[in-house]
Amino acid sequence: MMSKEKLSRINDLAKKAKADGLSTDEKKEQTALREEYLQNIRKSFTNQLSSVKVIDPEGNDVTPDKVKQLKNKDKK
Repeated sequence: MMSKEKLSRINDLAKKAKADGLSTDEKKEQTALREEYLQNIRKSFTNQLSSVKVIDPEGNDVTPDKVKQLKNKDKK
C-alpha cells in the first residue's frame, strides 16, 4: 500500500501538470510514482483474485485453472 504522502504527491503533480506544466525532474518523479502505484494495484488485485473460489449451483468447484495455478504459485 502506498503512503498517503505519495498519493498526495501524485495528485499534486497531476494538478500542476494541468495548470502550469511540469519540469523534467517532476515528470520523471510523476512517472516513477505512477508506476509504483500501478504495481501496488496489480499486486492487490492478484492477491484478491488468488483467494477466489467459484462454486456452481450444484456445489461443484468450477474455479478456472488459471486461478488455481495462481493459488498454487502463491502457496510456494
